[in-house]
Amino acid sequence: MKRDWPVDCLTVSAAEEQRWIEQQLSTRVTQPITRFWRYTEPALVLGCGQRASLAQLPDSPIPALVRHAGGGAVLTGPWMLSLSVMLPPDHPAVSSGILSSYRWLGESLATALQNSWGVPAQALAKHASKPPHWACFAGLSPWEVVADGRKLVGLAQVRRSTGVLLTAGVLVSPPDWALLCHAMGKPLTDAMDLECATTSVSAYGGHAVTAHDVFPALALAVQEALHSFLPQETL
Repeated sequence: MKRDWPVDCLTVSAAEEQRWIEQQLSTRVTQPITRFWRYTEPALVLGCGQRASLAQLPDSPIPALVRHAGGGAVLTGPWMLSLSVMLPPDHPAVSSGILSSYRWLGESLATALQNSWGVPAQALAKHASKPPHWACFAGLSPWEVVADGRKLVGLAQVRRSTGVLLTAGVLVSPPDWALLCHAMGKPLTDAMDLECATTSVSAYGGHAVTAHDVFPALALAVQEALHSFLPQETL
C-alpha cells in the first residue's frame, strides 16, 4: 500500500519560504513533507555562511535575506521553481551521509526533466565538482543537475536534530544575472560568466516555460522516489 504525503506548490516571497522552513524545523519532523515554491518577486537569498555579507551589500532594489542552508547567493524570482523536502532525521533517504543524501533527489529531478521536457539533464557523478563561488549557480557539487555541462538545478540541505531539509532550485527560464550582480556589488562580467555556466528548461522547450508548467512532473518524480524508500509491505 502506498502512503501519500503533502505536495503543494505555493506562490510566496523568499522570506515566507524561509519562515516556513524555520517553523517546520522548530519541532520534530515525523513524516515527509514536499513543498514547491514559486516567487511573487525577485529576492537575493544568501547562504548561511554569507551572513556577514548582508550588512555590506550595496543599496539594492530587491529584498535581501539569509537562508538556513549553506552555499552561495541565489536570485529567486519567476525564473525559478524551488523545492523543499522535509524529512525525519532518521529517514533512509538522508541516513547515508551528507553528499549521498542528494543522490536520489538529483537523479529523480534529472529523469523527470529528461522524460517530460526533453532536457538532456543528468545528475553529476559522486566526485564531480567545481570550486565554490559567491553565486550558487557558478559552482557545482555532486548530484546537482546539469544539461550539456551547464548547471540547471542547485541543491542544498539543513540538518538538525529535529529533521533534515533538502532543497533544490530549478532554473525554468534564464535569470536576470545582471540584477544578481548589482545586488551583490559584483561586476557585470560575472553576469556574463553566470549566463555561460547555466541553462534553463526553457532553453530546450522551444518556448517560454514557467514554474507552474514544470511543477507537476517534478512533484510526481520526487513523490515516487520517496515511496521507493518505504519497506515492502505485504497484504
